[in-house]
Amino acid sequence: MDLLKKIKIELWVLFLAGLISLLLAIGTGVLVRQELVGSVKFGVVSKAALFLAEIPLNIKRIQTKSGDLFAKIQKFPDIKGFQGKPLEEETYLLLSKYDADIERSIVELIDLRSLEVKKTWRPDIDQINDLVDTSLPEFENLERDKNAKRYLIMHPFLTDDGGLIFHDNSPLVKIDKNSQLVWQNQEDNFHHSIEQDHEGNLWIPSFIYPTQVDNKYAGSEWNAYFDDAITKVSPDGKILFQKSVGNILVENNLEFLLSHLMYYTNDPIHLNDIEPVLSDSMHWKRGDVFLSLCNISMVVLYRPSTNKIIWKGTGKFIQQHDVDILDDHRISIFNNNLHLFNNRKEDPPGVVDGNNEVVIYDFKTDSYSKYLDESLEQNNVRTVDEGLSQILDNGDLFIEEQNYGRLLYFNKDRSLQWQYVNRADDGNVYQLKWSRILYKPEDIIKVRKIIEI
Repeated sequence: MDLLKKIKIELWVLFLAGLISLLLAIGTGVLVRQELVGSVKFGVVSKAALFLAEIPLNIKRIQTKSGDLFAKIQKFPDIKGFQGKPLEEETYLLLSKYDADIERSIVELIDLRSLEVKKTWRPDIDQINDLVDTSLPEFENLERDKNAKRYLIMHPFLTDDGGLIFHDNSPLVKIDKNSQLVWQNQEDNFHHSIEQDHEGNLWIPSFIYPTQVDNKYAGSEWNAYFDDAITKVSPDGKILFQKSVGNILVENNLEFLLSHLMYYTNDPIHLNDIEPVLSDSMHWKRGDVFLSLCNISMVVLYRPSTNKIIWKGTGKFIQQHDVDILDDHRISIFNNNLHLFNNRKEDPPGVVDGNNEVVIYDFKTDSYSKYLDESLEQNNVRTVDEGLSQILDNGDLFIEEQNYGRLLYFNKDRSLQWQYVNRADDGNVYQLKWSRILYKPEDIIKVRKIIEI
């Protein structure tokens, strides 16, 4: 081959490689974003840029769909199932896990006095999904992403009749004691916590589409902006109340939080817990709700009856989950303690700075403290995202280290009573998905009745 011709070919190859690298690097940058939102059209060039930029994203999505079932790091090599001593007091665990041995998500009711499984729910997820209108943009990939082998039953709520209410960033579902479908609400994409209020209704985060918040924040396309809402659902699956968290912020003079973060992400709020207030105190009223706004690293006390934020807390936690009311003046917060630092290539980005923490805020003294922090540090509790905690009435502490497929139960004296690791027969650890510790008198009555059914 002529030397000059060879050099020209090599230069063209280098040029094209550099162009592709540049396009991949800007990925969601100006050119591609303009094509997506439709503000500027560059025709073939822009479409090519979009195609090239989405290659690594789509590959990552394919990998993530199955990878989400695994613990993010395979820790605890010597533990499978329960390790430690059973409890003496009557307490139960509603364990939501991915069972890799049968390749599906299940829920087990476990008596923690004997560590025996008393009941198991195995819903037919594919049958349930067949009833969903997948022409809706929020559910168009349901069969791909939420089929029976990928669905993770999240934060199942145990009903009086032995059924479960749950979701997986999906329609909201109720099954009966025999795992058969009772009802399904596909008005929204429901996600994260499921908590019951004083009237027996459930408060569940959901994504509203079309969005309620102004389109100057949200745009009009699905996935352009996740319009988190606080949603109250009746026991038979009907939506009774709904309010966009974005609008709550705007209407309470916190618009800057929304507009600032929208520059960086389509998920500026990331509502991950709604904790209903069940009784009046000097600091809140029955009917109020605590909200955990993860991506703002803020917890707020919101009063739906007046559309007012009564209190907001920041500064002592970052990327937190799971707010619980402890008594008439204290709340606890599961602090993931996640810092971005310079780890944006990680999935999810960031790193836990030290260990997860359980932070208590006292409204009487306007002060923060940490609960059993030495125990969490000694046991290397470090879930990057998700995770939850529950301080029991007797002072014991229950933790789900969600990313790593582990549960821990600490005594109030800081000692570890037991831990559980969701390891399958193939040797790998798989995900848990927001299990519940059942210990209150009303829980015990409910469970006893269910076991007898």
